[in-house]
Amino acid sequence: MSETEKPVALITGGGRGMGEAIARELSASGYRLALMSPSESCEKLAAELGGVASRGVAEKAEDIQAIFDLTMKSYGRIDAVVNHTGHPPKGDLLDISDESWTLGSDMMILSLVRMARLVTPVMLKQGKGAFVNITTFAAYEPSLVFPVSCTYRAAAGAFTKLYSDRYAANNIRMNCILPGYIDSLNHKPETADKVPMKRIGLMSEIAKTAAFLLSDGAGYITGQNIRVDGGITRHV
Repeated sequence: MSETEKPVALITGGGRGMGEAIARELSASGYRLALMSPSESCEKLAAELGGVASRGVAEKAEDIQAIFDLTMKSYGRIDAVVNHTGHPPKGDLLDISDESWTLGSDMMILSLVRMARLVTPVMLKQGKGAFVNITTFAAYEPSLVFPVSCTYRAAAGAFTKLYSDRYAANNIRMNCILPGYIDSLNHKPETADKVPMKRIGLMSEIAKTAAFLLSDGAGYITGQNIRVDGGITRHV
């Protein structure tokens, strides 16, 4: 396969943590990369992996537009999108300000909508494409520790299902990964005791799941919320 025939993946939050792990996994799988993150980390990683990068945050429409424009200018196509963002504000349920709720919506819902508006016409023209949205294991078992995150991550799952229904016949897929406690953060030692597997998950495990969901091997999987959490969620 020539360089220009290789698939292209656009990754937000792609400079560190799970985003970096996914970028490395996709690069190893033959993808060309376009990365966005708030700091120079995306630029450094893109330089290492032979990709392109643009600094930005998922909650700003102009930043999403910028990474989309850079991707299309650099490669002329987009085969895969990974929507990954940081954590929204926390606080006691009714003490959280309107501004914090609005920021959470922009980060976790409107970022998906805005990216889909831009990328879907490209994928329709290409005849295929796939999205993976990184959310949280608590999306459907809400925790008062993360009220904004739980509320909007659940909404992200609903949007994912609606999008998948709308574009499945066009061979464009969208799924969510719901990570549990992952080693992208420094967890307290006792945290692992809550998990049936009795360990913290690895960023590499999230990355491999993302790579699979974006691959043709997952070609009949769409509209799903895939829990990668060591079994900590209870519902079946």
